Amino acid sequence: MATVLSPEYQTTDEPLIAPHGGVLKERYLPADEAEALKQRIGNLPSVDLNTRQLCDLELLLNGAFSPLEGFLGRLDYNRVLDEMRLADGTLWPMPITLDVGEALAAQLSAGSEVALRDSQGVPLAVLEVDDIYWPDRLHEARRVFGTTDRLHPGVAELLECTRPACLGGRVRGIQPPAHYDFTELRDTPRRLREWFAARGWTRVVAFQTRNPMHRAHRELTLRAAEQVGAKLLIQPSVGRTKPGDVDHYTRVRCYRALLPQYPQDSVKLSLLPLAMRMGGPREALWHAIIRKNYGATHFIVGRDHAGPGKDADGKPFYPPFAAQELLRAHQDELGIGIVPFPAMVYAANRDAYLPATEVGPQDEVRDISGTELRRHLREGSEIPSWFSFPEVVRILRERHPARAPRGFALFFTGLSGAGKSTLAQAVVAQLLEHGSRPVTVLDGDEVRRHLSRGLGFSREDRAANVTRIGYVAGEIVRHGGIAVCAPIAPYADARAEARALVEAHGDFIEIHVATPLEVCEARDRKGLYAQARAGKIASFTGISDPYEVPEAPELRVDGGSAEPVVLARQILALLRNKGLIDG
Repeated sequence: MATVLSPEYQTTDEPLIAPHGGVLKERYLPADEAEALKQRIGNLPSVDLNTRQLCDLELLLNGAFSPLEGFLGRLDYNRVLDEMRLADGTLWPMPITLDVGEALAAQLSAGSEVALRDSQGVPLAVLEVDDIYWPDRLHEARRVFGTTDRLHPGVAELLECTRPACLGGRVRGIQPPAHYDFTELRDTPRRLREWFAARGWTRVVAFQTRNPMHRAHRELTLRAAEQVGAKLLIQPSVGRTKPGDVDHYTRVRCYRALLPQYPQDSVKLSLLPLAMRMGGPREALWHAIIRKNYGATHFIVGRDHAGPGKDADGKPFYPPFAAQELLRAHQDELGIGIVPFPAMVYAANRDAYLPATEVGPQDEVRDISGTELRRHLREGSEIPSWFSFPEVVRILRERHPARAPRGFALFFTGLSGAGKSTLAQAVVAQLLEHGSRPVTVLDGDEVRRHLSRGLGFSREDRAANVTRIGYVAGEIVRHGGIAVCAPIAPYADARAEARALVEAHGDFIEIHVATPLEVCEARDRKGLYAQARAGKIASFTGISDPYEVPEAPELRVDGGSAEPVVLARQILALLRNKGLIDG
């Protein structure tokens, strides 16, 4: 059966040009060529794309990443890092790379073709390999994010989850990634431009968000649109945002509930399948280019745009107005108007929102932080009407019912014999002694016997084992349960992936059981260490295979320093301090 693409996924001989001059480069093949390519794709090496890569591919194919025609090769990559420009000098601030494992990279050379598939194995595109290279990830972190601090989510993913090699080259699209939610809101750049043109919207100001919108956001967007005489495009990122953010299903329901609060025929809601990097000023510049490709003529840049929070020293990763300053410096070249806007605050004495820059000493400023909002939802206490709209609050309360326990995972990691399982048992016993919440134990040996039967002890198989644990733990946490995991988990990238799977739904508490190697060997009743030292067991962690020590676990304990019950009390104290269990 032939693959039939809807009109917005067909390439045309001439690029589509927006009213303000932006050229759209789509990468989908005509239907007959796509079908022919699909017929021979089974013979090609392939990559199953992760969430970030899948988002990047979708925006490459539909033209949102114009002028890019594929994943960056080495020359483009290096210049983007150092100068925020492609090799030909075009402004582009964010490296869009396709990272792969060493084994696949070794099979390929310039001129090879690689099938790009989704998590179900469905072929979406073919990459024509022009370049294979091995980036310096620490250098990339410093240049793109300005830090190597793993508290920055973009840095953590880059250093802990990204595979070593990169493939550069053009992509040819077979079909778009499948989406089954909010399909009427998922516009391509071409379709959104045509929607604007059909309604005579010649001036459009775009608003980026990754959080639910409340009264302050409405006031900000209304004022920004009025300031430049434009219609409003609310275009939230729904591909991947910061760990711990409100899920996009809830957020989109909130955005829909907010739309009636705007004047009729003044606002358009459209979803952006973007994998955010939380890259501050660079990311703001990137967001502006993307919105230009979607047909916006102006872009709102707020305080601390795409900021990831604070670093290990408690300081913000980026100055509050750095994004606005960077975009102002490139405004002429960008080809999209920049609308810098201060935070909107509520002045109780005026019963009105106003820009923070207009607050006087007589004003009684009130605010509710994200932490306070979550507390109100958790406790079921009143959320003031000046803060949000009843329709939005109702949706948030449905998603976060009052007094519902928050799910979390305790993830013990350490050498064989460190005492992980014993300590996990002691923690579970105390949790059950003092409460009735469901607790599920995912012990390393038990998981190997049941969930990961058939996996060996190669790096890939060990990573797969930890990923499976992370997936199951995430599902337990999603339903408000407690998952207690106790694998060796020797590799940082696999632990980071498990963390991401859990933090999509709740809290991840990594506990490094840092028992010295000599103590672990002395405890070894099975004689495994002796066999490993004799060469009878290959790839044994701590002897012939590395253990990558966690850099910033939530807690580090020496399993030989005290009785398990004493160490367990330390862990329960940590959980109480985080509000995860009752005092």
